[in-house]
Amino acid sequence: MAWVKDVNRIPEDEKAQSRINAAGLINSTLEKLWNESYTAMADGNYDRWNIKLDSIWAILGGDEREDGDKDKEMTALNTKIYEQGALKSKTGSGFEQKPNPNNPIQYLLLLKKSLFLRRLQNKQGKGTAYASDDDDDIS
Repeated sequence: MAWVKDVNRIPEDEKAQSRINAAGLINSTLEKLWNESYTAMADGNYDRWNIKLDSIWAILGGDEREDGDKDKEMTALNTKIYEQGALKSKTGSGFEQKPNPNNPIQYLLLLKKSLFLRRLQNKQGKGTAYASDDDDDIS
């Protein structure tokens, strides 16, 4: 049987469907990355946690203006994180290994980065909570 075009469907419907499918894929990808970041966080794998957060930023940052406020805030967070040194739980090697003294501040900075990204995702309407500028605080 040959392919038959649905004459009842108009091109605008096809474009809308494509946008809906793309949004679904983006949300699915974000959810997977968030789950992986939480696992890395729970495991104390700060390097992997940071990489997952950077992957989330690669998606969300695409909807932000280059050199805009959010872009600058993310750059500042990353600078603070990298100023703390390697994202490893231990420093040294062999018998000289000892806990990384920067772990507590690294943890707090990564947590701040995580919250920044989650809030950005929600503001963009891609998250679990959505707040509109015209919403009031009346419950």
